[in-house]
Amino acid sequence: MRPHETAPYDQWIERSPEEMAERATAFYEEVNRRRTTRCFSDRAVPRGVIETCLMAAGTAPSGANHQPWHFAVIESAAIKNKVRLAAEEEERLFYREKAPQEWLEALAPLGTDEDKPFLETAPYLIVVFSQKRGGPNPGDLKKNYYVNESVGIATGILITALHHAGLATLTHTPAPMNFLNAICGRPESEKPFLILVVGYPAADATVPVAGKVKKPLDEIASWL
Repeated sequence: MRPHETAPYDQWIERSPEEMAERATAFYEEVNRRRTTRCFSDRAVPRGVIETCLMAAGTAPSGANHQPWHFAVIESAAIKNKVRLAAEEEERLFYREKAPQEWLEALAPLGTDEDKPFLETAPYLIVVFSQKRGGPNPGDLKKNYYVNESVGIATGILITALHHAGLATLTHTPAPMNFLNAICGRPESEKPFLILVVGYPAADATVPVAGKVKKPLDEIASWL
């Protein structure tokens, strides 16, 4: 191993096999309750909850620890309206002209279409941006590595943290998403990764039945 500065790994907590099993089961049951919904309430969410979940996302591992992500949190009604109008324009083109039939058929069980009212109803939109250059220190302009992998992991932690806090989420990826740079005031060097819709589910919220179907362990894992 090449010489480098180290610190004691003193934050790790050893668990007994029984406690590990209990904690693993409890966590699985917790995340297994998570569902994607497009039905949001406009009920206010404490800003501090969002901030803490963002800090959790910021603990994600990343290539060379460059942390190549930025989370633009939108709570302004006017800006959410701009996002909705731009997203729906792209989505209309997608559903009516761009999307191949096979893709439309794959989306059919989820009931998606070009109408995105949740982009205005939910109290928060978190636009996740990936960064080609940066680094662990303010002002760094180094090349970032494994950007998509790093941002994907951070986004997964964010979604899980928000669910654990008691909120509902929806990932939205209109294509293309370049309009988000101007709306969010982010440089062209950053690439929109996705829009995360965040809030309480509506009182009459529903979820697609197809979304409840998860592959069993023997289809997603193998032991060698």
